[in-house]
Amino acid sequence: MGFTTVAVVLFDEIPLFEASVPIAVFGERRGGLPEFDVRAVAAEGGPVRTDAGIALAAPYGLDAVDEADLVIVPTWRRPLGRPPAREALEALRRAHERGATVVGLCLGTFVLAAAGLLDGRTATTHWRYAPLLASAYPRIQVEPDVLYVDGGDILTSAGSAGGIDLCLHLIRRTYGSQMANDIARSLVVPPHRAGGQAQYIDHPVPAPADGDPLGETLDWALRHLDRELTVDALSARALMSRRTFDRRFRQVTGTTPTQWLLHQRVLHAQRLLETTREPVERVARSAGFASAVALRPHFRRQVGVSPTTYRETFGGPGAPDLPAERRAVPELA
Repeated sequence: MGFTTVAVVLFDEIPLFEASVPIAVFGERRGGLPEFDVRAVAAEGGPVRTDAGIALAAPYGLDAVDEADLVIVPTWRRPLGRPPAREALEALRRAHERGATVVGLCLGTFVLAAAGLLDGRTATTHWRYAPLLASAYPRIQVEPDVLYVDGGDILTSAGSAGGIDLCLHLIRRTYGSQMANDIARSLVVPPHRAGGQAQYIDHPVPAPADGDPLGETLDWALRHLDRELTVDALSARALMSRRTFDRRFRQVTGTTPTQWLLHQRVLHAQRLLETTREPVERVARSAGFASAVALRPHFRRQVGVSPTTYRETFGGPGAPDLPAERRAVPELA
């Protein structure tokens, strides 16, 4: 079912950029494309005060939510701040009950959760706040590493860029890829990133205190990831039995030595892809993988894309230049 009227529900103390995401995607008039009736809603009445101190004169009240086909909460103030206004939560519930599509971008997921719309559903939010969402709302299955979750009538996304991805996904699923590609080209962003793709997060594993034999061993391992490192060898270096080493390791890091090593190898490969011109085969060996073939499945599983795609997206000045034919946003059918 299509949508033409989009209500963007804005709360006080929200980040300015995130608030502007759905307005940028749906609100700009672009020649040759359908126009949406985008209504900026002041959820708490009066001018909307952003976290930067800028006041926004949102021209609509909550009654606009009752008339919208698509209702988007683009963000929210700090999750542990004062709760959303009761009137706003009721408006969201009414919108969902009458069949509108309801969307929470980034911290806007917390507003949908407070309205009870996500109970028994899968959702996501910015990775930094995903554990808080899961603990505050245990009836929600939180997916912390994906860009967005499409639940049909209710959708949620990760951080700022994930919000753009979800808005383009809505265009694509409703009006087709050509329209989504045209809007993406206008915004100069990738035309499509799958929702299941991982958020680009550097998940650090907590390090033990300095002077701890385990901490010294992990520091040594990080400096020698290109070597073949076995758990038995690491436990011997820490002067511990394998059983004691495994137990202490899990207590300190929350994971197993094998999982930690694999994770650190992929992180190291990410950094090399970002900062060097080394071929993927050499990057793989420098990170402790036997070959690029051995690296790829682990890299894709952890990061969500292939090493080559990651380099194309995040490679800095030290990374290889892309071929000319790959620099433009592709025109996908």
